[in-house]
Amino acid sequence: MPLMGSLYIGVSGLQTSQNALNTTAHNISNTDTTGYVRQQILQGSATYDTIKTSYKAVSNQQIGLGVVYSKTRQVRDVFLDATYRKESGRSAFYEVSADALGEIESLLDEMNGETFQESINDLWVSVQEMSKDPASAITQGMFIERCSEFLARSQSVYEGLCEYQMSLNETVKKNTNRINEIAEQIKTLNDQIRTVEISNSKEYGISFERANDLRDTRNALIDELSTYGNISYEEDVDCTVWIQLEGEDLVRGEIAYKLGLYEDADTGFYTPFWIKNARYSTDNAGNRYYTAEEVEKAQLFDLNRTISSDLDTDVGALKSALLARGDHRADYTDLLSDRYDNEISQSVCMNVMAEFDQLVHGIATSINKVISDAALAAKAINPSSTYLMTTDPVSGMEVPIQVFKKIASEGYDSAGVYNEEMAGVYNPETDTVDGYVNESLYTTANMQINSELLRQPTKLGFVKIDGQVDYTTMEALKAAFESEDMTLNPNVKKKSSFVDYYGDLVSQVANSGSVYKSLIDSQQKTVQATSNAREQIIGVSQDEELTFMIKFQNAYNASSRYINVVDDMLEHIINTLAV
Repeated sequence: MPLMGSLYIGVSGLQTSQNALNTTAHNISNTDTTGYVRQQILQGSATYDTIKTSYKAVSNQQIGLGVVYSKTRQVRDVFLDATYRKESGRSAFYEVSADALGEIESLLDEMNGETFQESINDLWVSVQEMSKDPASAITQGMFIERCSEFLARSQSVYEGLCEYQMSLNETVKKNTNRINEIAEQIKTLNDQIRTVEISNSKEYGISFERANDLRDTRNALIDELSTYGNISYEEDVDCTVWIQLEGEDLVRGEIAYKLGLYEDADTGFYTPFWIKNARYSTDNAGNRYYTAEEVEKAQLFDLNRTISSDLDTDVGALKSALLARGDHRADYTDLLSDRYDNEISQSVCMNVMAEFDQLVHGIATSINKVISDAALAAKAINPSSTYLMTTDPVSGMEVPIQVFKKIASEGYDSAGVYNEEMAGVYNPETDTVDGYVNESLYTTANMQINSELLRQPTKLGFVKIDGQVDYTTMEALKAAFESEDMTLNPNVKKKSSFVDYYGDLVSQVANSGSVYKSLIDSQQKTVQATSNAREQIIGVSQDEELTFMIKFQNAYNASSRYINVVDDMLEHIINTLAV
């Protein structure tokens, strides 16, 4: 080989060794960078010069021109990436549910330093004390005071549950907006990566430059996106990643599809939906808006599907937040609804709200019914009896006194008939029970203590017209508290009294929280094991990189010495010829 040609071999060694050293230094400097994937230099043989060909020879006579830098590649495992992202999404799903149960357990178990159970016990004690001396103004006053405390604490707990629903609602909005941001960023990175890798390929005929740092950023975004929902993805020949979220295209080519947020006018709850799948309407001012019917068709999640790891329906923090929040503020009628198993039972907030409201509703209506039965029984014996009766402000008729009154409507209709909704069955189509809309229900949010009794508890009296103390009504009131005919929900067989019901409710929440915590512990171990396995491949080992640095430094020095030898030979030949 000519000596001048030999110089190119040395130069190629210097260049490739320098590139390898730069890559190694880049790896070491990013050892602690989150999302960074270690890079490797791929080297290959340069084109050979053919001197002579012969069909008789085993091979042609060729002269090598040195080594060339092929590309810098990332070291990743596709299988581990997919596993890590799926398990991260599943872990995020159960973390939201466990956090929701923990928050609800805190709301149920403590109220300003006193447990809610104490308000039930205090009410029960007041009933027992009043049964000893029903005609006493002191026991009557204590009973009304305990009823007022019980309702005030009930409404405080229920309001706390509603506030937590709104907190989850803000989480839904935040996560949806973040998904849109990630989709837009991935689309931008797709463009940048394509510009770097494809443009150089077209210009030089080979793709030797890789946008690895941009790819690291894109992969980190995909990792984050996997925690919000169930995703699938693939990279096409143009270096563009296509991503599907819950089976629908989120990023496709140069397009990032956006999620919309529909806000319910009544509850303020947000529902994420695919804008591309919903037809919009236009108001008189030309502004676009989406109807509830269109949003229903284009919802991101089908929340009616059974939550199961086998079906991959337990993936994503956004879905978990939607399920935990529910779609409305639940009350006891939701336990009578045929939607309970498919919708209510899967919502942490709605399930607890309905069960809690059932307790408050049961106590309030039972107390009212006992007094009403006593008043109507006295009226049946003596039509002129005013025992436990009062004048209804709407109808002007005499009706039994109510301890717990509805805020939005009266407890008696125009005929003086007591509207106790529990006698009927909830109709989900009309959202009514026995023909009465929800505003007519004895729910926690729609009750107040009778103002007449707050001013004058002795209106109860419990002394009949003939002067006899009404111990019978007191025994009926005690029996209502001691009767074990309440169940938490349609799927629970254990029956409880009013006093025991709340403890069962708290225990159910605590047990469910314990189950979710066990699932999280198991899931986090899976995620951590997958992360560790992935980190062994993509992570940077300083010891390994320092070994590479020594190797490439020696290769650089060897190429430098090779050039020096060729230079000395050329100098010797030139000086000799010159003589």
